Amino acid sequence: MYPLLFNENLFTLIWGHENWIVSAVHDKESTVANGSLRGATLSQLTYECGSKLLGQKVVDMYGEQFPLLIKFIDARDDLSIQVHPNDELAMQRHGSLGKTEMWFVIDAEPGAKLYSGFNQAITKYEYQKRVEDGSICEVLQSHPVKRGDVFFIPAGRVHAICGGIYLAEVQQSSDITYRIFDYNRPGLDGRPRQLHTELAVDAIDYRLYPTYKTQYLKKINKPVAITECPYFTVKIHNITRPFHRKLFKYDSFIIYICLGGDCIIRMRDRSLEVVDVELCKGQSCLIPASCADLDLVPNNLSGSAQLLEVYIDNKHFN
Repeated sequence: MYPLLFNENLFTLIWGHENWIVSAVHDKESTVANGSLRGATLSQLTYECGSKLLGQKVVDMYGEQFPLLIKFIDARDDLSIQVHPNDELAMQRHGSLGKTEMWFVIDAEPGAKLYSGFNQAITKYEYQKRVEDGSICEVLQSHPVKRGDVFFIPAGRVHAICGGIYLAEVQQSSDITYRIFDYNRPGLDGRPRQLHTELAVDAIDYRLYPTYKTQYLKKINKPVAITECPYFTVKIHNITRPFHRKLFKYDSFIIYICLGGDCIIRMRDRSLEVVDVELCKGQSCLIPASCADLDLVPNNLSGSAQLLEVYIDNKHFN
C-alpha cells in the first residue's frame, strides 16, 4: 500500500460544479491515478484491502463501506435550501448512512454568503407555510464568508451554499439530500426540480443555536483541529518546513486535501525505500491506515503548503 492519488471526478449541476475527489458512492466513484493500483475504484480497494486501507477499528464500525466523501464545490449560483437526515432516519427510509458534513471556504467573492441554521426558533407548521409562500430564507441565518471560514453542518441543520463560493466539503458517505426550496427555477432539463418538503419535516432540527460558525486558531507548523465529531476529525496544517505525522494510534486512513501551495508526502515502504508522492493545490491523497507514518514536506518552489487532514478518531467507537 502507498499514498493514493485520484483522478478528477467532476459533475456539472444547475448552480455550478462538484468534484467528488474521494468518493465510493455508486456511479460517482473515485479511481486511483498513480502507482500499481491505477484505475482501481475506491470501493474495490475497500473490499480487497480491508483493514490495511481503512484501519481495523474503522472496519469494525463500517465493514466494507468506505465511510467518508470529500468534495470540492464551486458554486456559481445559489444551491437549494436543503437538509440531510441523521443515521437513524436515513437507514429507516433509504438503507443509508445519514449525512453530517463540514465546509472549509477556499475562496469567496466579495459579498458572498451562505445559510446555516435558523435566525429564530420556528415550528413545523411555520416551516411548511414559509416553504409554500417562498419566505423560508427570511428565517435562516445568513453568514457572510471569506477564505478560511469553517462551518460544521450536523444532520438536521437547514443550510445552503450561495453563489460565489468555492469550498472543500467533508461528509459522511451519503448522497441523501432533502431539497426544501429551490427558488422556483428549472433544472438542466428545463423541468422543475424535485422538492422533498414533506420528507424534510421530520429531519429538521428546529432549535435555535447561539453560533453556527466554527472559530479556530491559525498556527504555523502545528496542526489545528477545526472539526471533531464521531464521523470525522479535520485538522488544518499551514507548513513552511518538513513536518512529521505518526498517526497509527487512530487506526484509520488519512486524507490530505491541498488547499494552497504544494508539498511532498514522504514515507518509507517495507524495504525502507523512500516513497514520495507530490500533492498539488486542488488535489487529495488517501493514506492507507497501514502507512500512517509520514512526512509532509513543502515543495521547494512554493516553500509552503496549506492542507486539510481528515481521519476517523477511534475514541468515538468506545
